[in-house]
Amino acid sequence: MPDDTIRVRFAPSPTGMFHVGGARSALFNWAVARQQAGGRFVLRIEDTDEARNRPEWVDGILSALSAIHINESDPVFEGPYFQSHNTEGQREATIRLHREGKAYYCDCTREELVKRTGSQHLGYDGFCRDRGLNYQEGRALRFRTPDEGVTVVNDVVRGSTQFPNSAIEDFVIARGNGNPVFVLANAADDIREGITHVIRGEEHLSNTPKQQLLWEAFGVEPPIWAHLPVIVNEKRQKLSKRRDKVALEDYLAEGYLPDALVNYLMLLGWGPGDNMEIRPYDELEKLFRLEDVNKASAFFDVKKLTAFNGEYIRALPLESFIRACRRWLEPPYAPWAPEQFDEEQFRVLAELAQTRITVLGEITKYVDWLFLDQAPYDEASWTKAMKAGASDILASTRERWSAGEWTAEALKEGLEAAAAEHGLKLGKAQAPVRVAVTGRTVGLPLFESVEILGREKTLNRIDAAAGKLVSE
Repeated sequence: MPDDTIRVRFAPSPTGMFHVGGARSALFNWAVARQQAGGRFVLRIEDTDEARNRPEWVDGILSALSAIHINESDPVFEGPYFQSHNTEGQREATIRLHREGKAYYCDCTREELVKRTGSQHLGYDGFCRDRGLNYQEGRALRFRTPDEGVTVVNDVVRGSTQFPNSAIEDFVIARGNGNPVFVLANAADDIREGITHVIRGEEHLSNTPKQQLLWEAFGVEPPIWAHLPVIVNEKRQKLSKRRDKVALEDYLAEGYLPDALVNYLMLLGWGPGDNMEIRPYDELEKLFRLEDVNKASAFFDVKKLTAFNGEYIRALPLESFIRACRRWLEPPYAPWAPEQFDEEQFRVLAELAQTRITVLGEITKYVDWLFLDQAPYDEASWTKAMKAGASDILASTRERWSAGEWTAEALKEGLEAAAAEHGLKLGKAQAPVRVAVTGRTVGLPLFESVEILGREKTLNRIDAAAGKLVSE
């Protein structure tokens, strides 16, 4: 492998749904790897948290990566490797550091430390540094941090930062049972896998001086660090799964297109600098530069993501749009029985719907009125539309729609005449008719919709609405 070959890694834990922040980190790593011939994107599953890990989450990680076009079949992709499979190598790394005098065993308890220092907040005081303890069950292994000098972390995004070694305690690298802790396992695995660039979220920055000290202790040049800006919500709070919608799977389930998600996530903390935001991933990949990533927090604007998604939906060829909608036209999303669905009728509506929806999941409510036996009931729409005079408009419209041509143009003329009869503009007169027929105040063009529904069903729904108004 050439010395200058780029090897990046994405190292998620299989402990939950796939966070959009993780997706952003994966995409940035993927772009860097693909920009250089021979570059590699290493997927490492950090699965050492046995209490929280689940095998299905590993499948979820692979599925989510595939959804954003990071595929195992691509020659750039390497892995997945599992951190738990290298436990022996990590243990050997701790033994080496102890043998070389760069780590020592410690049997201090938290209570003893507090008693010596008089505080629960001070770091370890180095009590066991020169006691020469050997391994014994219950004794932790601590890294011997240099007494003097500074650890300089050169970060592509954040610049150069100096960390006084005196402020870095002799941190634990192996627990009392001999198992390596995260900071050691992470560095040992990165070194073993030949990682050249560590591109990850800002929240990991606090671990970086310790990891760099470990790389140096092993005699290996540290990687190029790049800590990406934190992603925040509209209140400028860090995205939290307890408060915000953060799972990539949730956005996909609602009908956000993968290409739109990729496009939007690539712009969280970075931009091509030409004010052109909607563009295919291949272009974004070529333009991406780590050194152009911003330090400032990146705002995850759901409204902007939705606008992006609407643009992508409208750009789909009609047949692709119809295929993309399929998931939401079947149970459990569709409120109609499978035999009620009519493919040809949907195709007529699809072209009208494509210009209006912003997420694919909306398609169900745009067309359900056509496949249900009765118009769906939406209380807010009913209350808004069925005001004084609604009964008169429904009666006049029914009279005109009972005979004559059943075309969108003729239906519009009939409703215009009914509106004029009652001194109303077409827009005002449409509302009660739309709600009677489709159940909602907002939807597809009314007259084309009514034409497809047919005379008999339309008149029956107008009668049902008129009857309900009388009963109210």
